[in-house]
Amino acid sequence: MATILIIEDHPLVREGIRSYLERSSFHKVVGECASGLTGLAKVGELRPDVVLVDLRIPEMDGIEVLRRIRQDYPLIKILVVSMHAGSAYVTRAVRNGAHGYLLKNSDIRDLSQAIDTIMSGGTWFSPTIAAAIDENGRVADPYEDLTTREREVLQLVAEGKTATDIRDILYISARTVEKHRSNLMKKLGLKSHAEVIRYALQRGLIPIIGPG
Repeated sequence: MATILIIEDHPLVREGIRSYLERSSFHKVVGECASGLTGLAKVGELRPDVVLVDLRIPEMDGIEVLRRIRQDYPLIKILVVSMHAGSAYVTRAVRNGAHGYLLKNSDIRDLSQAIDTIMSGGTWFSPTIAAAIDENGRVADPYEDLTTREREVLQLVAEGKTATDIRDILYISARTVEKHRSNLMKKLGLKSHAEVIRYALQRGLIPIIGPG
């Protein structure tokens, strides 16, 4: 039996995970909390076998929580439970200590399997993520498949430049701009301009500008 700490800021998700584990597995939930800082304090207090952590949590994001747990409590197993399937999220999570990555749209029964797998020394990823991991255990990054010109167009689109602006900046035709834009969106799996902006923010291509 593994002892579990849940770090998740959505009460319904926390309740669903706890209820399922208590009803359908031999694992025991010993604590739950809604923020990164509180989560780290709970890890030190409870020393659970496994920490389930979301990546988007208040006070301290999940990636930093991962890094701190790996640094201070290297024997604790960490399973990310997230809605984000993008390679940038998965890669950062794995590099900072995650032993597994479960998508929130997964079958709830996958949760027990994921915990059992990482407790036995393995790694566990939701199938759509596992399919993108190469033979060296690295998460495939579609950004690496972009040509230099496609990356330039992506950067300029994310910065709010119009097709005409990009044409003038790169000295290419408007038709070529649209072709590059279409190609990069297909390679990255993006469907709209809003998704391009979101991707650029997540990747750090453009800064997040807060109030003031």
